[in-house]
Amino acid sequence: MARILVVDDDESIRQYYMEELSDDGHQVSAVASGYQLLRIIDFFKPDVVVLDIKLVGYDGLELLKEIRNEYYNLPVILCSAYETYKYDHRSVGADYYVVKRSDLSELKTMIKRAIDAYRPGNLTGN
Repeated sequence: MARILVVDDDESIRQYYMEELSDDGHQVSAVASGYQLLRIIDFFKPDVVVLDIKLVGYDGLELLKEIRNEYYNLPVILCSAYETYKYDHRSVGADYYVVKRSDLSELKTMIKRAIDAYRPGNLTGN
C-alpha cells in the first residue's frame, strides 16, 4: 500500500506503530530521532511521515520545518501525547495532528487521508 516513516523516540511506540501499520499492508520504517532525517527520507522515500513532537535532542516542530523546506508536498502527520501543541502556530505546517492513543484508528484515518491526497512524483514541491 504505502511507505510510512515513523519518527518517535519511544521504542514501544515505534514497535506498536510498525506492527499495526504493517498488518494493514504498509511498508513501515521507524527511527528514534531526527538525526539525518532528511537523508533517511531521501533513502526510504516515504509516502507519509508520522512525526513525534517531543524527541530527545530534537524539536519535532523544527524537523517539520526542515521537511517542509526540502519536501514541501510530503504529507506529515504530527503525533504527540500533548494536545496543546495542536494550537502551536508552528503545527500548521503539518497536514494532520493526532493525539497519541492506544487506539490507532484516528492515526490510521489520517494516514489514509494523507495517502489519498498524495501526488506521486511530486515530493520536492519544485
